[in-house]
Amino acid sequence: MVLGLPDGMLGTVWPSMRVTFGVPVGDLGLILLIATAGSVLVTAFVGRLLTRLGVPVLLTVSGSCSALSAIGFALAPGFWLVLCVAVLAGAAAGMMDAGLNTAVALTGRTRLLNLLHGAYGVGTAIGPLVVTAAILTGSWRPAYMTLFVLDLVIAVSWLRHRRRGGIRAAPAGRAHAAQPQPAAQWSRRRYRWAVAMGMTVFFLYTGLEVSAGEWEASFCRGHLNLSATVTGLATFGYWGALTAVRIGLALWPRPVAPRAVVRWGSALAVIAAALIWVQPGTVLTVLCFAVLGGALAGVFPAMVSLTPIRIGSQRAQHVIAWQVGAAAAGGAGISALIGLLIGRTSLAILGPSLTVLAVLVVGTELILTRLAPIRPDAGTRDDAARNVSGTVRS
Repeated sequence: MVLGLPDGMLGTVWPSMRVTFGVPVGDLGLILLIATAGSVLVTAFVGRLLTRLGVPVLLTVSGSCSALSAIGFALAPGFWLVLCVAVLAGAAAGMMDAGLNTAVALTGRTRLLNLLHGAYGVGTAIGPLVVTAAILTGSWRPAYMTLFVLDLVIAVSWLRHRRRGGIRAAPAGRAHAAQPQPAAQWSRRRYRWAVAMGMTVFFLYTGLEVSAGEWEASFCRGHLNLSATVTGLATFGYWGALTAVRIGLALWPRPVAPRAVVRWGSALAVIAAALIWVQPGTVLTVLCFAVLGGALAGVFPAMVSLTPIRIGSQRAQHVIAWQVGAAAAGGAGISALIGLLIGRTSLAILGPSLTVLAVLVVGTELILTRLAPIRPDAGTRDDAARNVSGTVRS
């Protein structure tokens, strides 16, 4: 949940923050660009850090970096310090996101992955409330002081977990030896193509998810001519559906196979995005955003959980971190690109853009499946998938 708080806070706090520092509204893009750069850079090394340090130490470092960035935001005398600590915020998010996704994926527990991403959604929903409560006291800065305290609690908790002998990434090549390693039988060229295509799927998927969430409010206000109140409810519907379905998949009595979640979720996303393009009435168009959020909800966790099955757990420890980095780049880059398209044309371009992205997600995932096939019975039962859980234990 703490991982999602900064993402939910920044957009809400920005109108007040920019007035404090006297900067134009577009400078929010500088913060996002610097934070994304920090996140992408650190994910290139997360696999090695997991092997050498273990999960608790990595997440302790992540919590500490996040705490430093939060206190930097809260006490910044000028916008220059906000930009300086934004790279720490991005690096912290990259370490925590990639570290948690890798650790959980290597246990094969798809339910836990969905719960993890559901908790992230809860954090993004609570973030605006934290900022609103702070602004009611007269300043936005207490919101980041609150985040600072929470980050310190997380860092200390993981440090204590390490001292009790918590989970630790296993040395490569030994703990994974008993598990199937499909990529070991491939040529170097096929492996590189499979990794590149996997990163492309994550890049496009996150671009679709973030773009729909970031631009829905502008679309509803400027194109559908809805009121601010209705627009707020519509935006909550998208993120709420995304979060609710992820938690639902985690708590569903009978686990759903990840490959089915990816296949049917991506297909439904294409239909929902196409309807947003067609606009079959204002109410139905708004509902299609919620359907799109629900359709996309389980895709990211399912794709993460399938990576060890596609290529083997030994190499997945590094590849998942790269995929998370590609996802961070896609979320920021594609959303910004759509913003440029909207600026040159109109908000009506959002529907076609989301449709093209959804189709590309389906197409690239099919290519990935050809390069790295999934066994028909893979991921159908959480209990059966836990046979790789030893890869993240000391």
